[in-house]
Amino acid sequence: MNVISKIGMAVVIFGVCGLCINAVQDESTDEIMEKKLINNYNVYALPLPEYMEFAGERVPLDNPDIRERMDRELLVNTYWQSNMFLIIKRANKFFPKIEPLLAQYGLPDDFKYLAVAESGLDNVRSNAGASGFWQFMKGTGKEYGLEINDYVDERYNLELATKVAAEYLIKSKERFGSWTTAAAAYNAGNAGVNKQFQRQGVDDYYDLLLNDETSRYVFRILAFKEILSNPQKYGFNFREKDLYTPVPTFKVLVDKPVEDFAKFAKDYGINYKILKIHNPWLRDTFLNNASGKEYYIEIPENGYYTMGQ
Repeated sequence: MNVISKIGMAVVIFGVCGLCINAVQDESTDEIMEKKLINNYNVYALPLPEYMEFAGERVPLDNPDIRERMDRELLVNTYWQSNMFLIIKRANKFFPKIEPLLAQYGLPDDFKYLAVAESGLDNVRSNAGASGFWQFMKGTGKEYGLEINDYVDERYNLELATKVAAEYLIKSKERFGSWTTAAAAYNAGNAGVNKQFQRQGVDDYYDLLLNDETSRYVFRILAFKEILSNPQKYGFNFREKDLYTPVPTFKVLVDKPVEDFAKFAKDYGINYKILKIHNPWLRDTFLNNASGKEYYIEIPENGYYTMGQ
């Protein structure tokens, strides 16, 4: 074998060995990364609180079925971190508005967590057509006196919708004698819950066998209460400045038609978008108020929004 051939062979052998070394190095790097991942990423079981209650009514956590259902909702909502963090941020913005309304209309403070379970504190519309923070169907909203048409949908008016939610829930409490059952009936309907009480021969929500959604409903509310009351306990760490904050507003009485809400907004130093953010119940660009009904439109205080020129 001539010198050139020997050199070529050496190069080939060296190259193959180099590939082997690289493969060993890559494998070693993968193993190191895997060990780091295992050591740094851990998911923990959540210890259930020793005592829980809703609106002053004790949750029977000594019952193994109740413990498992409660554990499920704590796990699901704790480890769906992005959704829970959004709710924590929104709660800081909207609870200061909801809490005094609940007190004014005679509901226990814990019902603010029902609004969380219903809508995530967002003016959403379900596939079935339920709308707003309290998720009223059109028929129910109208039955309780909310105006719902092409121009106005008061299901999106937080103050008025909270009043209706309170009326509904207080009636349920009077019927069933329990705030917990009233909360369940908000999801399943008074008639539906009453039918199951009669059919199953029990008189306590925690003894009822219900469909999956309603069976989980009260426990979702309780999970939101527990996590929002103790966010750091469940691993949610933030600074005060990370949270969303309420914008102070004042109310303007309108008892005439409004031809153009974009122009109306500019008269108060804001734009149409900001007007709609604070008044999502206004559903069109104008208001055909032929009857002279009184509406109260919220306008943000000066200095909270920067307007483009």
